[in-house]
Amino acid sequence: MRALQFTGPDQFRVNEIDIPELAPDEVLVASRSVGICHSDIELLAGRYIIPFDYPVIPGHEWAGEVVRAGRDVRRLGVGDRVVGECVIGEDHFGFSISGAAAEFFVAKESWLHVLPDNLSWTQGALVEPFSCGYYATVRADNLDASDTVVVLGAGPIGLGVVAAAAGHGAKVVVAEPSTARGELALWLGADRVLDPTADGFDEQVLDATEGVGASVVFEASGKPSAMATALEVAAFRARIVYIGIDVGGSAPARLGLFQSKELQGRGIIGSPGVWPQTLRFLSRTGTDLSPLVTASHDLADAEKAVSAVLEDRSQVKVHITSSAQL
Repeated sequence: MRALQFTGPDQFRVNEIDIPELAPDEVLVASRSVGICHSDIELLAGRYIIPFDYPVIPGHEWAGEVVRAGRDVRRLGVGDRVVGECVIGEDHFGFSISGAAAEFFVAKESWLHVLPDNLSWTQGALVEPFSCGYYATVRADNLDASDTVVVLGAGPIGLGVVAAAAGHGAKVVVAEPSTARGELALWLGADRVLDPTADGFDEQVLDATEGVGASVVFEASGKPSAMATALEVAAFRARIVYIGIDVGGSAPARLGLFQSKELQGRGIIGSPGVWPQTLRFLSRTGTDLSPLVTASHDLADAEKAVSAVLEDRSQVKVHITSSAQL
């Protein structure tokens, strides 16, 4: 079978390898759509938050079809459409263990969730990044239509926050300098998009929030300066959720605002425990995230997909597709 392999730092290619053998509690999945994430690029560069070894098959944002089932598998069967979580105990699927960017791969039944019939393969492969945005809204404590939200950053995770917050009925203001990403935010339900690099940005936020600031701020860019800005645009007693990841960066921040505004702040990682809710939310609301996919390549051309992410900053989400059959 064909598989995209990262073979060393900044080295990648599509190789022919054997179809993996099944353990009794595993299923063999035919990959249908796989997203490339910034974390995959960190992996390719030789950096990741837990140890790993080359060669490794990436791919933790995926949707696929069960084509074989181990003898101890009870809940899933051949033909089931599935998506899967990527943090499994100490292992990270697509990082410390090989992932879904192959024609076929194995996964344990306990990691998997059935993809609702009204979600396409493309939408299924967007469940993982959206689940992070959805989880952020859960951690914002009772987010609803009474809230005015500011989302700092409209990358894939920030756009997921936009869709989830709008789906909860909140008024959503997005801070994003890219016109194309701002248009995606509006399409997903944002009420207004502001350029955070423009003069008078803080005043524009006040205008967009009726002079009081945001009752909920989601920092989704991972930029230290935006992390500091979250304190400035927050209203009195606002909730702030930090989603964007930065390790080691710094920026001046008026930390006294935490006290003077009586703010609540928390950081989150991933989307633990919310995949069933995430899938129900997408299925029931009809939220279609597929416009986030700005390029798609067949697995045979997966090297082009990786190159697109590396070389073209206008890409939002690049997918690798396959229609392989046993």
